[in-house]
Amino acid sequence: MHVHHPRTTADTSVSAGRFAAAADMGRIVALSAAAGRDLRKCAESYEDLFGGKPFDPGFFSSLSLVGAFGSPWATADELRIVNRAALWVFAVDWLIDVTAKTPEDVDLIVRDCLAAADGTAEPATPLTRFLVDIRDELASVPAFETAGPVWRAQLERMLTAMALEWGWNDVRESGGGDGEGDRILPDLEEYLANADGTGSSFVNVSHWIFTGDPWTVGHLDEVMVISAEVQRYLRLLNDLATYRRDVGWGDVNVLMLGVGRTEVSERMAELADRAGELLEPLRDACPRTVAYLECQVGFNTGFYGGADYWGEM
Repeated sequence: MHVHHPRTTADTSVSAGRFAAAADMGRIVALSAAAGRDLRKCAESYEDLFGGKPFDPGFFSSLSLVGAFGSPWATADELRIVNRAALWVFAVDWLIDVTAKTPEDVDLIVRDCLAAADGTAEPATPLTRFLVDIRDELASVPAFETAGPVWRAQLERMLTAMALEWGWNDVRESGGGDGEGDRILPDLEEYLANADGTGSSFVNVSHWIFTGDPWTVGHLDEVMVISAEVQRYLRLLNDLATYRRDVGWGDVNVLMLGVGRTEVSERMAELADRAGELLEPLRDACPRTVAYLECQVGFNTGFYGGADYWGEM
């Protein structure tokens, strides 16, 4: 499938000739560079929310690259929400995984975010202000009127999953306070069922609402099922690539659940095949949505072969 890439004022005859593929790559990287500058400027406006060492220059560059390659036909303005939603997911993940010390800390973050998203409480923290800014920008597009409840439901699923994962990471009760106690860990099926904690589907639905493809917005329930399959694939892909980091940070990882790399790789192949089967019938109806989800699988598979989004702790 060929997805049309809109031309810019810098296009020349090179774009249609033997150098077209390289010209396309250059244009996507330029799109990523613009997005990266926007993300860094955005991060600076939310006080110390992105002050941790893992939010290094490479983090912002990597995040902007996945947005640009995922929707190479888009403009920088059209990528604002997908990039900012992804940035917000990393922020809330950092606060829950690293900053929160008690279940009450986690519950407070979840309650504050949902109340801010619902408009039932004023955004009192940089995290909730950022979330409300994302919601307000989404609300400026017509699709949000009907798709807003889907966005809100996915936000709650993501936060609930993050809270559950915090409980899996917690060793205080069994470890006597030394951080070395036994965890109460899920099995593989329970772990995959909690993949909303990655935030991938939350980012996806935010992007689709903002860019407003009519077919996709009108069939969000159907598309979100496929997004969930991709999300489960990405959960396992991330774990295989970041096992050493997860051990160091104290995060649960699929390789801690009594399964080996071979079994995980086989399950990933099943998930990728299932996502492909679900996407194929949609190729004519929503080619860009299909290409976007295929890129989530392909780009991240290549990316995690040699890098991680987070910087060093």
